[in-house]
Amino acid sequence: MNTSAYIHEFIDIRGAHRANYMHHMAANWSPMAQEDRDQSCFGIWAVVGTTGHWPQVCNIWEEPGLDGLARSLTNENVGAGLQDPKLKRWWDEAAEFRRGGFDRVLLPAEWSPTIAESLGSGLRAEVCTHEIIRVTPGTAAAALELVRELAVAAYEPLGWHLAGAWWTTMRDEDEIVLLWALPDGYPAWARGETAQTIDPAVLEWRRAMRGRATDWQRILLAAAPLCPWRTGRQPHRDDRIDWEDPT
Repeated sequence: MNTSAYIHEFIDIRGAHRANYMHHMAANWSPMAQEDRDQSCFGIWAVVGTTGHWPQVCNIWEEPGLDGLARSLTNENVGAGLQDPKLKRWWDEAAEFRRGGFDRVLLPAEWSPTIAESLGSGLRAEVCTHEIIRVTPGTAAAALELVRELAVAAYEPLGWHLAGAWWTTMRDEDEIVLLWALPDGYPAWARGETAQTIDPAVLEWRRAMRGRATDWQRILLAAAPLCPWRTGRQPHRDDRIDWEDPT
């Protein structure tokens, strides 16, 4: 049973700094967060501009439940600037690469795999499909059950493997987020998109979800060089380039 909590971020990038920001998050933030917060890097991706907002990065962080996230927030939002003084250098450098963003707190369906479980199974993917589905208020849990009953089996023959199934907290249980790992990359995406209107199993899933969905957005994500879905491991200190821990 997955009891983790997740921070989901869309980050708007300044100019041509997408690669700099992704490295800064993976190599400079994640090792500290693993040690200080017990926070795992679930993934860092570039949003594929042809399919969504650009230049933009998507980060997902895995926390030890809401209590673990509460501890992280308690330690982070301190001082006059509501930023951990230990992280001042990190914040200052990050500000050069990004100009804002939008975060969600997610909770998983109990059957949704953790990052350790997915990596332990050998699943790797340099490309993922990311879906945000708005549903009738109060029905997020029922929508996730439809994912488990219909969508997983419909998409696996097409090369789409479920990597995450979550509902968004601090809303009216009206939004779910799905992540599909595509080991075959963009050809698997093309197969899945073609199947939306012709494959019987996919059509059955979509018909069932349309009874609940009020909006449905699908984009593609390309894994950053140090993303666990590409490397098969968590980022660590040896990945850093010309950067030292703040004191």
